[in-house]
Amino acid sequence: MTGRMKFWIAVASGSLLLFALGAHIAGLAPARDSALFAAAIIAGAPTALRAFQAVRAKAFSIDLLVTIAVTGALIIGEYVEASVVAFLFIFGAWLEARTLEKSRRSLRDLIDLAPQQALVLRDGETVMVPAEDVAAGDRVLVHSGGTIAVDGTVAFGQAHVNQATITGEPLPVSRAVGDPVYSGTIVDNGYLEIIADRVGEETTFSRIIELVEEAQETKTKTQRFLDRFANVYTPTIVVLAVIVFLVTRDVEFALTFLVIACPGALVISTPVSMVAGLGNGARHGVLMKGGDALERLSKIDTVVFDKTGTLTRGLPEVTEVTALGVDEGRMLQLAAGLEVASEHPLGRTIVAEATRRGLDALPSPGEVEVIKGGGISGVVDGRRVAVGSRRVLTSEDVLIAHETARYAEDRERAGNTVVFVAIDGELAGVISIADQVRPDAATAIAALRGAGVKHFVMLTGDNRHTAQRVAAQLGIDEVHAELLPQDKVAAITALKSEGRRVAMIGDGINDAPAIATADVGIAMGAGTDVSIQTADVILVANRFDQLLHAYSLSKATVRNMKQNTVIALGTVVVLLAGVLAQQVFMSTGMLVHEVSVLVVILNAVRLVRFRSRSQRPSEPENSGGKDRPGVQDVLRVES
Repeated sequence: MTGRMKFWIAVASGSLLLFALGAHIAGLAPARDSALFAAAIIAGAPTALRAFQAVRAKAFSIDLLVTIAVTGALIIGEYVEASVVAFLFIFGAWLEARTLEKSRRSLRDLIDLAPQQALVLRDGETVMVPAEDVAAGDRVLVHSGGTIAVDGTVAFGQAHVNQATITGEPLPVSRAVGDPVYSGTIVDNGYLEIIADRVGEETTFSRIIELVEEAQETKTKTQRFLDRFANVYTPTIVVLAVIVFLVTRDVEFALTFLVIACPGALVISTPVSMVAGLGNGARHGVLMKGGDALERLSKIDTVVFDKTGTLTRGLPEVTEVTALGVDEGRMLQLAAGLEVASEHPLGRTIVAEATRRGLDALPSPGEVEVIKGGGISGVVDGRRVAVGSRRVLTSEDVLIAHETARYAEDRERAGNTVVFVAIDGELAGVISIADQVRPDAATAIAALRGAGVKHFVMLTGDNRHTAQRVAAQLGIDEVHAELLPQDKVAAITALKSEGRRVAMIGDGINDAPAIATADVGIAMGAGTDVSIQTADVILVANRFDQLLHAYSLSKATVRNMKQNTVIALGTVVVLLAGVLAQQVFMSTGMLVHEVSVLVVILNAVRLVRFRSRSQRPSEPENSGGKDRPGVQDVLRVES
């Protein structure tokens, strides 16, 4: 049965339940009972069919337990219990089917991003061929804006390559002869000729798709607790009911034993807690893909972070402007005026900083020349200006003093990208640019540590200096830098092999395999569609207070599930003892069953109003939007 069919069955049975409620209020008992009976049949039929198929395969699934409970309740006229149990179970089946469909969609999105064609040099001529037809050793040509279709080594040319799909880093990196490049990355500007080393399914990008698929397939094989319970409990009760009949020769007594032994409250104990917990999370900007993800989140003891776009904003900003012998504002104005002609992210960052400082009237550049792998030069307001890396200084024959060189190196070690500005052949300034750490990250990590998370790890494709600086700033225990996607997966796998229960939080395509491999995958809401579709938990508003709320909510929901299970099983044990002692009869037993169902539902409903201390009193419940500081450092986990 498809997810769409389950949805419409849930809609039909749910509508009948609402109609029955209205009929009850209006005093129309026959209409009420008819609607409840129809709802139980409509919602229970698919479950009964699956139960029959499972019995034929010699398995006793939760479907059989539900079918017995619904059928027994219908026989004795308890239409409310029959219809509610049947509806909740089909609704839960629809939620599960919907989650699986989203997982499959994430793989389709990944495949859509894969390069489809490549320009290859063969027999002295350039030919366009399908990406899968490129062979190892072919020379692949990639122009500005083109997507690299192979993993290989640059044989000729120089360019800035956007590697966000592989490393997650927002800034393009310079690639020249001898440097490695990866499939799925994009040439921002420049030209490259690449010798193909790995092609087709062997490329890094194809491996990302494979890893996501493997990890998701492994997760779908996890058995639910109720399935294991039903495999033992259901046949045991059926056998005991038969024994009771053989001993007493009383069909009604045996039927009473069978119906009362079917724990209707147990069947709904987990679904109602899940629905309440998941609904609370959704109202507070946390989307969790099913109760299984919620339960796994409650058990984590290790949190692994991607850096860029997760612990940091993912947007480069100017951190410091240092002028050398000229006015700082004038130097920045000339540099920004030149960078207006550039499409490079660092250039756009400099223009944004000039605008932020009120230097809106930027002069127009002329005679603009791109310095490959270095920067840009031109004439601005009658002055010869060059902006970029140290190569700019070399191309412009500009000398750099020892003190300035040491200052630039210090800024780089502090995690910045350094941009030099030369005016009329003289070094005029140094601009430091870096990705900023989220203001609430350190507080959130401290709060999670206080709430029971024992170990924090950073996995990033960025350089080691920057990674260690961010880790030290945030109090992270373990750092692994300059990683490819498969390296992140290996690190997650190693942590799991140590017995850790790992949550991985990221936002990029390159994070998707690690997110899928972790016990719990968490995606930032502003991340890529692939990371969001792959993850178990999504932080819609991109804020760490939502992570704290998700963790506390998961613990409260799991505790609520356990409470409901104890209530349901305790009720059955007491009732069965009463039946065998002939102190509890059908009407009394079903009344107690109804009360236990009501208690379970009311207990679960408490989760709807659950709040953790990570939430601000003034925060709208359905808030979304930008990062905001102020996450409190204490996490109160309550039921």
